[in-house]
Amino acid sequence: MSNFKAFLLMGLLSILLVLLGNAIGGQTGALIFLLISFALNFYTYYNSDKVAIKMTNSKPISEEQAPQLYAMVRNLADRAGLPMPRLYLTPSPQPNAFATGRNPENSAVAVTEGLIKMLNREELEGVLAHELAHIKNRDVLVGTIAASMAGAITMIANMLQWTAFLGGFGGNNEQGNNPFGLLFVAILSSLAATIIQLAISRSREYGADAEGAAIAGNPHGLANALLKLEEAARQIRMEKANPAASHLFIVNPLAGGSITRLFSTHPPIKERVERLKQMA
Repeated sequence: MSNFKAFLLMGLLSILLVLLGNAIGGQTGALIFLLISFALNFYTYYNSDKVAIKMTNSKPISEEQAPQLYAMVRNLADRAGLPMPRLYLTPSPQPNAFATGRNPENSAVAVTEGLIKMLNREELEGVLAHELAHIKNRDVLVGTIAASMAGAITMIANMLQWTAFLGGFGGNNEQGNNPFGLLFVAILSSLAATIIQLAISRSREYGADAEGAAIAGNPHGLANALLKLEEAARQIRMEKANPAASHLFIVNPLAGGSITRLFSTHPPIKERVERLKQMA
């Protein structure tokens, strides 16, 4: 099912890129952007972990530095039937965590300094189990593809909007000379890309919560942790947080107002906690 979601996502976002290419340069533009979509998917597939680690400024942490953390992750990974992931430490006082990697054999889990300090053992196990669930379900691949493709579409759509304001492209392409048509395609493509990314990201969080609770052995630790992390995200800012990587974390590190939450990559914490309580 996870592979189906990944291919469906690649297909939908690739179609949007092709439509943008067609709006810019007709059949030639569509072909060029189709090739761009293939290149983006290929690069993202093989480099998702490196990109995520670099964007969050996370550093490798050895077993000598964190023996208890390694023991906890190793125990949870055994329960989940997963190989031991690489562990990283993200230099931030905000408690948070994320997983990355294209498959279980090439996976990594990163925790912030604040997460280790703030949570008790049961809560920390719940968070780590949630991240291992993402790895087990290959959600990381899906989310990374969503972010990279949606980001590319939004960037190109923004360029297209400026072109529309300046009167469209030159040449004989009738669609290219219609600034209103360009503007419509640009806005629609950007909005559609965002909606696809949000839908995929939110659904995978619910799934990882349920799977994580099963791996940890109970939903209480994760439920309590989510409440703590949500409150901390409002009070403790994650310095140099990259919006492009916000979807990776267990809670959105960029806490905002109600309008921002409407377009959040994460479902409401209240709903996630309620679902976990129902499992108990």
